[in-house]
Amino acid sequence: MKKLLFLSAFLLSLSSFAQNNPASKNGVMTPELLWKLGRVSGLGISTDGKYVLYSVSTPNAEANKSSRKKYMVPVTGGNPLPIDNTDSLLTNEKISPDGKYLISNAEVKVKKVTGKEYYSDLQKSNVYIFDNLNYRHWDTYEDGNFDHVMLTPLTNGIKGTPIDLMPGEPYDCPQKPFGGDEDYVWNPNGKEVLYCTKKKYGTAYAVSTNTDLFAYDIETRKTRNVTEGMMGYDVNPSFSKSGVLAWLSMRRDGFESDKQDIVVSDGQSKMNLTTLRDDIHVESFRWADDGKSIYFIAAVNGTRQLFVVSYPGLTRMLPRVSQLTRGDFDVNGIVGQSGNTIIVSRTDMNHAAEIYTVNSANGEMAQLTHVNDETYASIGLSKTERRFVKTTDGKNMLVWVIYPPGFDATKKYPALLYCQGGPQSSLTQSYSTRWNFQLMAARGYIVVAPSRRGMPGFGTKWNEDISKEHGGQAMQDYLSAIDALSKEKYVDKNRLGCVGASYGGYSVFMLAGMHNNRFKSFISHDGIFDFKSMYGTTEELWFVDWDYGGAYWDMSNQAAQKSYTRYSPSNFVQKWNTPILIFQGGKDYRVPIEQGQQAFQAAQLRGIKSKFILLPDQNHWVLTAQDALVWQREFFGWLDETLK
Repeated sequence: MKKLLFLSAFLLSLSSFAQNNPASKNGVMTPELLWKLGRVSGLGISTDGKYVLYSVSTPNAEANKSSRKKYMVPVTGGNPLPIDNTDSLLTNEKISPDGKYLISNAEVKVKKVTGKEYYSDLQKSNVYIFDNLNYRHWDTYEDGNFDHVMLTPLTNGIKGTPIDLMPGEPYDCPQKPFGGDEDYVWNPNGKEVLYCTKKKYGTAYAVSTNTDLFAYDIETRKTRNVTEGMMGYDVNPSFSKSGVLAWLSMRRDGFESDKQDIVVSDGQSKMNLTTLRDDIHVESFRWADDGKSIYFIAAVNGTRQLFVVSYPGLTRMLPRVSQLTRGDFDVNGIVGQSGNTIIVSRTDMNHAAEIYTVNSANGEMAQLTHVNDETYASIGLSKTERRFVKTTDGKNMLVWVIYPPGFDATKKYPALLYCQGGPQSSLTQSYSTRWNFQLMAARGYIVVAPSRRGMPGFGTKWNEDISKEHGGQAMQDYLSAIDALSKEKYVDKNRLGCVGASYGGYSVFMLAGMHNNRFKSFISHDGIFDFKSMYGTTEELWFVDWDYGGAYWDMSNQAAQKSYTRYSPSNFVQKWNTPILIFQGGKDYRVPIEQGQQAFQAAQLRGIKSKFILLPDQNHWVLTAQDALVWQREFFGWLDETLK
């Protein structure tokens, strides 16, 4: 659940590109142009506090790979300077304060898994042998190797023999599948290493989210559980310069989308800094340089914004939370701090991420990098609009509406209902290289994107109302949104489509059986089709245990039985009557391949116009340029064909 700041790269030859690429002459975003945009990633602030360092990754669709360059730009603004090496410019936080040790991570063989490991005379066998769950995760099968934190002595910069801080343990740090080196940090006293892991193995791992922070004492070589008794996710350890520990914490075991707060500990007591703000689910944070406050990012009202919370220390004062930034954009990540200036990345539905400065006193923002400005200046941008729609249970729901460039209210346009994944993920001003609203609008579609039940940023209850109710009120929220927009004269009610991935893909399958002929076309990517087979094949069982209510064979569990009978799309295929395109990742173990296969087979056997796009090398996402371009061409080709 860690987030890298994917930002944009320099397009050094945009003028020649515009002359040689006919698509760009249309003045709108195209899939090919989208995959030429650069992607910027903030690296940090230089040791002297004067420069922001960042990298730029530029996709090359023809080569099906990307090139990466590094730059630095003055915090006060100016021209970027290319750099080859950042070692002398950034502090290496993995070296101990006294310079005697380096912490890193490395794979260690802990368990036998393969046939050749069990049978030395069968070295040409290709067999995996499992006796517990968690035998695969995200997009890889368990191979008996585990990432461990390593402590390496340094003598005059020369590395000694690494010491495994987790010897023989079948646990991972960094956490799989998305953890990075932020999962292990030095205590500023130089005497301890803090690391994050879930010390559960096999089936116990697959059904629990109880991740803890552990402190390894360099002198005694003993490890203690810092978060013992805290039963949910405890991740992202970070120390202030004075040695106060902060981390992200969820309260309940098994609930991966529980309210996430910032907890701090001075070694004697713990304090939750954000628990009093019911509307805040903290996504990431960073200590202020003075250690008196913490900057963090959270979704609020359909955007991601930068907040600050005070740390009152040992006083009895309550922490104060303040929102620093405001506007229809997303603050995606905090790069660092230079004096009173906070460095962040920012996106909106018309622009890929760039790096911005934020005045910590008043929240004013200024764009620092301009990687893709020239590209966006050459195309028409979309108007994005906030609407509030009344739901069937009387709530006011935010709906983002994205209009085609050059929108003319006297004309009629086809519209797409966009169904967000998650299910408990925020729908904000993000910028995707696949589910890109700017690209959809550029093809002449009005995009309707509702913040239905199950999204952070509107209070804890709104977020949690989707649990064990996947096919309930959220489906009605979708229909309320598209019905409200369909009343507009410029929306062609005879050309409505419905698209989405993950939970959004599930939503497509579910709506296909209950839409009452509203839609003329459906597109689902890696969507859940059948709850029983999903429970039997997905890897993170804590999700289905919590969100479905439990196992399908537990006939005494009313919540579970309600989910499997009322909310599994496979139970309503007899009502399908609309063309449907189905994408499926071959290495998606979160929503495994049989989900897409079953849906396609059902559609075909019922005589429904349908197409199945298998991406054998992709997981839950589409990560390579050429596969993504095929995806987008098929996506828009299907819409062009079915929404004529």
